Amino acid sequence: MLPKNRAFLSKLRPRSRYHCRYLSSQANVGEIEVPFSNGIPLKLSTGRYARFADGACVATLGNTSVLSTVVSKAKQSSSNFLPLLVDYRQKAAAAGRIPTNFLRKELGPTEREILTSRLIDRSLRPLFPQNYNFDTQIVCNMLAVDSTNPPETVAINAASAALALSDVPWSGPVGAVRLGQIDNEIIVNPTRRDLEKSALNLVVAATSSNLVVMLEGHANVILQQDLLKAIKLGTKEAQHIVRSIQALQKTHGKMKREYEVQVPMDQSVLDSVKTLSSMKIREILSDASHDKISRDNAISEVRQTVLNQLRDTEVDVNILQDCFNTNLRKIFRDMIFETELRCDGRGLDELRKITCEVGLYEPLHGSALFQRGQTQVLCTVAFDSPESALKMDTLTMITSGIKEKNFFLHYEFPSYATGEVGRSGPPGRREAGHGALAERGLLPVVPQQQCTTRLTAEVLESNGSSSMASVCGGSLALLDAGVALTAPAAGVAIGLVSRSDDAGHIADYRILTDLLGIEDYMGDMDFKVAGTKKGITALQADVKLPGLPLKIVMESIQKACDAKSKIIDIMNQCIDKPRQGRKENMPVMEEMEVEVHKRAKLLGIGGSNLKRLYVETGVQISPIDETRYSVFAPSQAAMDEARARIAALLNAERTPELEFGAIYTAKVVEMKEIGVLVTLYSGMSPALVHNSQLDHRKIMHPSVLGLDVGSEIQVKYFGRDPVSGQLRLSRKVLTSPPPGIVRKLDNK
Repeated sequence: MLPKNRAFLSKLRPRSRYHCRYLSSQANVGEIEVPFSNGIPLKLSTGRYARFADGACVATLGNTSVLSTVVSKAKQSSSNFLPLLVDYRQKAAAAGRIPTNFLRKELGPTEREILTSRLIDRSLRPLFPQNYNFDTQIVCNMLAVDSTNPPETVAINAASAALALSDVPWSGPVGAVRLGQIDNEIIVNPTRRDLEKSALNLVVAATSSNLVVMLEGHANVILQQDLLKAIKLGTKEAQHIVRSIQALQKTHGKMKREYEVQVPMDQSVLDSVKTLSSMKIREILSDASHDKISRDNAISEVRQTVLNQLRDTEVDVNILQDCFNTNLRKIFRDMIFETELRCDGRGLDELRKITCEVGLYEPLHGSALFQRGQTQVLCTVAFDSPESALKMDTLTMITSGIKEKNFFLHYEFPSYATGEVGRSGPPGRREAGHGALAERGLLPVVPQQQCTTRLTAEVLESNGSSSMASVCGGSLALLDAGVALTAPAAGVAIGLVSRSDDAGHIADYRILTDLLGIEDYMGDMDFKVAGTKKGITALQADVKLPGLPLKIVMESIQKACDAKSKIIDIMNQCIDKPRQGRKENMPVMEEMEVEVHKRAKLLGIGGSNLKRLYVETGVQISPIDETRYSVFAPSQAAMDEARARIAALLNAERTPELEFGAIYTAKVVEMKEIGVLVTLYSGMSPALVHNSQLDHRKIMHPSVLGLDVGSEIQVKYFGRDPVSGQLRLSRKVLTSPPPGIVRKLDNK
């Protein structure tokens, strides 16, 4: 089954044994093509690059190629979860470009790299064995990229093939396709230009038997039936990739490694933990009066009590904790099946209590507080000039076609939102992912605006679904700021609790609407859906099972659409249309026309007038064409002040240019002991002509020359002093020196 390997012998050091390293020979190179319904194949190849890695594969779609490598340690990690790290890196060289930063090389990961890494992680993680706790790293390296085919799905398929070809235990492969919708027609793997016209941008990752592993996408308020149609088509197309990777695995794959697993717990210890904890756990989970903190504290007390009672046993404390957590998870899930109720007393389809408030602080352009249960999000809106738009990096512009964003959302999740102590610093991967999802959920309903809009969502309390609460709060804040949304938007998270049969297939399940934090942790799915009453704008499915049947996906979307309609009804009771009237601090934008010959008066030397105007009033002036300018002011008062200043600049006489060495008539405006202050033209700041430059003779005061205020003298211009910048004028050089005194040396 496995191809022959070529052995290379190398000496490590003198008097040491020979060390044998097996490298794949060229005979191990394999390649396969994956056909798609659109006629553009995906090529998968292995055996040529990165042969020291446990698995490597290059995926190519069009002229976009991504190399994915997999390396997993042989020693088990001390953690009780899978320490999987996925790194996706874009290279400027892959597009034939050089980075434009100071060092001219790739620096830290960009937002697009982080989002793509999360996309790959969520597509692969559910298919790892539950007891596989070995450090594993997947690196996706962009080799080449064109401006036609987006690289995200290419990277997912390359990583899937690399894992399947490696010896790392994994229940894949998965296949990922991107779907678009143009003129009500679903398109498979749309190009960048197709996506610009598409009403849908959806990535579907699925495994064999049409099981969905990951969903992520955004749409321009797509109808529910159109979305379901796209998911079905994407799952079907993914099967071509799965079958092709399986064929490549049979001919070029490695045997899966054997790894140590924990020894099964002694049944007597398990029974002891269940006996000591089950009844108390049921009492806590059935008490709807508990909130997040009190419930967690009560469970922690039970856990500590059980550990104290079993301390005399020889069983390790960590194993006892794992046993307790397993029993807790089983009871939590069983109670949902038994009672059709959740731990907070809600039914399966019931929403938490929702309260909304807008107009919190007068200086803010728009603000809203959205509270759903114990999840609280404060959203604020800020308007600024078009120059404040978020500029994209070079590769993002090439692959997405977006140069800048004049609407963006920043999501903040401080540690105090969960009552913890943590670091304060730049947002992590989670914050970037949640912020991007909330931004996509709101972007289709925000109209195109002249100014740049920044929406900030700060989570103050968190007990599940804070990203979807950010969509709700953001919609309220935008309406409070007077933005004419096409329709209010809301978001909700859908969960799942399932039971499996002996074959591992889902035998029974319950879908949970408006997910709690503990339900997300104990459950099998976190399916976030955002949109308006009419349709869907964004969705993201985080699945913990090795695939979901399409039936569950369809039911979850239906539950989400019903829930978001109820949420929008509640939000409309607070504010249902844009706020009328302008606040005093709302920004103002105008266009101004300046004649070409007056442009120098407006700009000043090196743009000094515009810089001074911005520093002193906050008003920014940007050119549109040769005669038109865009004027942005942070308030109406600033605009009025800027108008007056601009009028004064344009009506002022132009400062004449002085010629070096020329002679000018100067008017004395002030007398000083050290000289006279003169002006060469009206409106000029007086310049000093020092006594030493007034006459060849040494004088103590300029009055000895008969000068007075109003006198006119001839001066010569010698430029400006390089240190002080003052004008250098001289009257002395234009006057004749006094005649010399004739002295007779001979007294005769």
